Amino acid sequence: MSRAEPATWRENAAGTRSAEASSRVLWQARELIGFLALRDLRVRYKQAGLGVIWVLLQPVATVVVFTLVFGRLARVGSDGLPYPLFAIAGMVTWTYFSAAVLRGSESLVSNPELVTKVAFPRLAAPAAALVPPLVDLAVSLPLVLVLALVYRVGPHWSLLAVPLWAAVTVLTAFGFAAWLAALNVRFRDVRQALGPLLQIWLFASPVAYPASLLSGWPALVYAVNPVVGVLGLGRWALLGAPWPGWPLLVSLSVATVVLASGLAYFRSAQRWFADVI
Repeated sequence: MSRAEPATWRENAAGTRSAEASSRVLWQARELIGFLALRDLRVRYKQAGLGVIWVLLQPVATVVVFTLVFGRLARVGSDGLPYPLFAIAGMVTWTYFSAAVLRGSESLVSNPELVTKVAFPRLAAPAAALVPPLVDLAVSLPLVLVLALVYRVGPHWSLLAVPLWAAVTVLTAFGFAAWLAALNVRFRDVRQALGPLLQIWLFASPVAYPASLLSGWPALVYAVNPVVGVLGLGRWALLGAPWPGWPLLVSLSVATVVLASGLAYFRSAQRWFADVI
């Protein structure tokens, strides 16, 4: 056995222990997570006249633009689905992911008094930030299903896998949220950089175009972006689109590494949060 193998084993074991410990912490703090999430939802919709209608306006408006530019002018393929349906499924998924990552990154720095004056599991803050966008996703999904009925697509037996897809999407977002929440406490440049980076990430992900435009090794390299797997799995589960294949395994592997390393970094960094926030 080489010297590198024991080190790798120890790193993987440490990541597993960190994930298990984090799971216990989150379960024990489930009531606090629910309270923080409910507080954020109340603040968000307080004095909002249109309420959840705003949740639907963003993906719908973006899909209209995508349909005109990519579907009509560029004539980009859509994995055998009507392009508006293909785009709306990708857009509601991306909207959740980007909102969860952005809110998670701000979960500690936007509550400095909570971090410095109250003893609570710090990981509960980015975890709670994942819940309000999840409510928005639940509101948006019926729009996808209604549009599927309009285009006479489905229902497909793969709908049974929607809870699995939702869990994968949440855990993928949580990995990045944990990393960014901890980094944002020390490096406030994260706040400034994340917005533009998410815009670039949107067009680097197969939201408006199919990942099937690539094949072979380029497709596997492209799948290093975890959102590729999340989108492919979502379209398959919701609409019966083609199974993502090997790129899904690549995306899930990267997402697992990001989650394990994000939880480990968060746990090691949380001891100085109160000192620098």
